[in-house]
Amino acid sequence: MEFFEVVKERYSCKKFDGRPVEQSQLDAILEAGRLAPTAKNLQEQRVYVVQSENGLAKIDKITPCRYGAATVIAVAFNRDNVFTYPGEKRDSGIEDATIVATHMVLAAKAAGVDSCWINFFDPEIAAKELNLPENEEVLMLLDLGYPVEGTKPLATHNQRKEISETVTYM
Repeated sequence: MEFFEVVKERYSCKKFDGRPVEQSQLDAILEAGRLAPTAKNLQEQRVYVVQSENGLAKIDKITPCRYGAATVIAVAFNRDNVFTYPGEKRDSGIEDATIVATHMVLAAKAAGVDSCWINFFDPEIAAKELNLPENEEVLMLLDLGYPVEGTKPLATHNQRKEISETVTYM
């Protein structure tokens, strides 16, 4: 699939058929995350693939937004391994994990797998429920799978502001 077609066609699937993602597709998705750039190449991301019945039950306790996906990726970052920016008010943790997650979202579509970016959960509860180390913060959950037949993007999916409303040349 050509890049701009991936970007245009990707949507947040809210109804999965429950089939697990094929390993070759999952490997491609995870590799895209691994290749994502991070500040100072610290690679502080931590990616957890949840597919077991027990693991998915934990996801269901964390959020009501699994939508029947048989594979969920939790993207976290190691707070002890981030780059602190000048001014010391921000660090690279959230943005680097976001870049990794975005690479995986787009790779999923290119691999023929639908996804849904989930941020409707409490990160502290998620980290505890998934038994993550204390120094890791969960950024997002990524539902992966195949849509139930007839599933479509939300009606507003293609509604975008004109570029002149969001871009300013200086």
